[in-house]
Amino acid sequence: MTDAFRWHPKARFFDAKAQEYHPGAQAAVVAANAGALGQVIGQTAFRVGALHAPAPDVADVPVFETLTSGSTGKPKRILRSQASWIASFNVNARFGIGPEARVAVLGGLEQSLALYGAIEGLHLGAEVHLLDGLRPDRQRQALAARRISHLYAAPAQLRLLLESSGACPDLLLVLVGGSKLDPALRAGLQAMAPSARVLEFYGAAETSFITLADAETPEGSVGRAYPGVQIDLVPDGKVWVKSPYLLMGYAGSERSEDWRDGWLSVGEVGRLQDGYLYLRGRAGRMVTVADQNVFPEEIETLLQSLPGVTRAAVLPVPDARRGVVLVAMLQGDNSAHDAILAILRAELGPLKAPKALIWLQDWPLLPSGKTDLRALEALAKWPV
Repeated sequence: MTDAFRWHPKARFFDAKAQEYHPGAQAAVVAANAGALGQVIGQTAFRVGALHAPAPDVADVPVFETLTSGSTGKPKRILRSQASWIASFNVNARFGIGPEARVAVLGGLEQSLALYGAIEGLHLGAEVHLLDGLRPDRQRQALAARRISHLYAAPAQLRLLLESSGACPDLLLVLVGGSKLDPALRAGLQAMAPSARVLEFYGAAETSFITLADAETPEGSVGRAYPGVQIDLVPDGKVWVKSPYLLMGYAGSERSEDWRDGWLSVGEVGRLQDGYLYLRGRAGRMVTVADQNVFPEEIETLLQSLPGVTRAAVLPVPDARRGVVLVAMLQGDNSAHDAILAILRAELGPLKAPKALIWLQDWPLLPSGKTDLRALEALAKWPV
């Protein structure tokens, strides 16, 4: 079937221990590890991330289920056609992903980004390395030792990777998804892999690719529309997308998506300027502080650009006088505490700036590598 995932005859697949896997007996219905993935490619229906669950019902076209990241709640199961990913495989082949490429993914296959990178590589004939389960320093060593040319990773995974040393001279392309790279992380990535081109994709598990950002993209933008994607912003700035890469729906009893005549929104708010998309944040995270609408993501981006900050999250906390105030949860060098507060007040003003900085040594992460905002909410407090 041309609209189903295939195992390209030149593709090879290795796990973290460098054990090679081959196409299986087409009997498994769950791809949660390297061995199972070889069995589900070619199936008309399979599910990811639910070890004891049955496969989704077979539809008129080959389908599969994957998971959202769940950064603001319980992960939701996504039902999509296999053709919706194959359409973007055909676009990404222009980046050299094919029989001559050695592709690595850092996360587990329950993560949409890792699953996508692995299946894309196998479908296009690349040598694919699943490095989940290795410590970040060992992952960095593996990138060099296995001469990886193409890497799929989220910024949180790259940040851990850069805590160790060692060059990756064979790395030619890093495809980043999940969130924007901050300047320090981008500089560290270029130092690790000086020959690598860095491309950032903005999207979601529901939409797949929406925009693509490269070295020519203006600061603060998430890039231009990915090939085949149409972007529309309604008067309130909500981002709507129409493309061949959209999900079919949420599986099971999950909530309905935000659809409008074939267009889908995942709740992001932004603006278009000269063909480039700029995001403010998710409508669901917007906070009203002293009658001002504030998007925590905008403040988080500013924080992550400051020296001494490696991770940041901005959260609302109830306040008896003001109703709500913002506090910033940070990881990094807390000797910069006073300087960061001063910059925030100067840049954002007294109402919008976080009232306090709370420094954490251990940063809660989801299996996807994104920040666990629910866990941080339990730690956020005011006054400190």
